Amino acid sequence: MSDNNTEQPKKAIAIRYKEDQERAPRVIAKGAGFIAEQILDAAKQNAIPVYQNKTLTGMLMAVELDREIPPELYQAVAEVLAYIYYVDQKVGKRPNWGSILRQMKE
Repeated sequence: MSDNNTEQPKKAIAIRYKEDQERAPRVIAKGAGFIAEQILDAAKQNAIPVYQNKTLTGMLMAVELDREIPPELYQAVAEVLAYIYYVDQKVGKRPNWGSILRQMKE
């Protein structure tokens, strides 16, 4: 007998964008389950913004570690970065572009 109500593990992606040094954001960490929890804990401890998008997370999981995101994801990631920048400006925080985490809840 199988349990068809099995929950998928949580997934997380960390990206970095050094605007003056890189052409595009780069995937610097990714994982599912325990690794995803570690990535999210590190974000929380360092006050790094977390943004949830199941579809984009799935696409970014296919990018190899330490590789730039592919051009077809530029627009989606740029929209996330712009949103985070906007929110940071509203609350008076200086944006931290060093690492931005993406999380997906299953």
